[in-house]
Amino acid sequence: MAQQFEDRFQRKFYYLRLSITDVCNFKCTYCLPEGYQPAGKKNSSFLTLSEIQRIVRAFAHCGTSKVRITGGEPSLRKDFTEIIHTVANEKGIEKIATTTNGYRMAKDVGQWKQAGLTHINVSVDSLDPRMFQQITGENRFYQVMQGIDRAFEVGFEQVKVNVVLMKDLNAQALPQFLAWIQHRPIQLRFIELMQTGEMDSLFTQHHVSGIALRNQLMADGWVLKARAHNDGPAQVYVHADYQGEIGLIMPYEKNFCHSCNRLRISALGKLHLCLFGEQGIQLRDLLQEDEQQAALIERIQTQLQNKSESHFLHDGNTGMTPHLASIGG
Repeated sequence: MAQQFEDRFQRKFYYLRLSITDVCNFKCTYCLPEGYQPAGKKNSSFLTLSEIQRIVRAFAHCGTSKVRITGGEPSLRKDFTEIIHTVANEKGIEKIATTTNGYRMAKDVGQWKQAGLTHINVSVDSLDPRMFQQITGENRFYQVMQGIDRAFEVGFEQVKVNVVLMKDLNAQALPQFLAWIQHRPIQLRFIELMQTGEMDSLFTQHHVSGIALRNQLMADGWVLKARAHNDGPAQVYVHADYQGEIGLIMPYEKNFCHSCNRLRISALGKLHLCLFGEQGIQLRDLLQEDEQQAALIERIQTQLQNKSESHFLHDGNTGMTPHLASIGG
């Protein structure tokens, strides 16, 4: 194994978030309220299977053990199952995850598991079908619920469900969510709404701090669970009376970035050192031949020395990320 990817703050990077498309078929209020709008040149294409393989191989060579395949909606790619298989076959990759809106799970999740997918996250921002449609712009609540049931049927031991907390929309629904996970092995992940370039007014209107929710959970007997080295940023809580777990992702909390262990590659082949970083570093010119791996690793390691200590969100910085779909959240 080559030298572990590490930045100047001694943070090591075990976790790659790999976007394979920025196209999405939902219109979530906090991400793509007007629906997907193609950006940039019309002839720009998303990473090919061979380019994906070379990226993952380079990261695995430098100590990365977890890859999350993201979008947009990754399952919109016709070769999504093949991508999972390609990633799963790379030596050193132990966890292969995806984040999906769930609309294809009922039909395809068995194929994904067979191809090597080990972990799955589904976005479900409300358990009320009408509120679900209001937030996502799509009347697919029951289809997504069938997909979660199907994931358990095909052998997933746990499904993670992402919920973006929004004041006056779903933040009051905690009792309903808790009842849902009491007898189901679901890790419910409450994600604090984040301010991006296009979402200033929505953020002001709907942001609610995750700290109040954490305090409430701890008062009710929920206990913090230890993290694995390649886990994501969630603080996970467990309770003796619940089969499910609760994860809290609170990017505005002090020291949130101290445990950063993940890097991002966009669907167009750019390295993003932070979700809220700047323009990204082009890697695609080094993804055309297997013989370019050493140069690819060197470029990534060199650029890592420019990674900031923090995202500075608490200072009002939203970076240049227009919306979360553009680099896979």
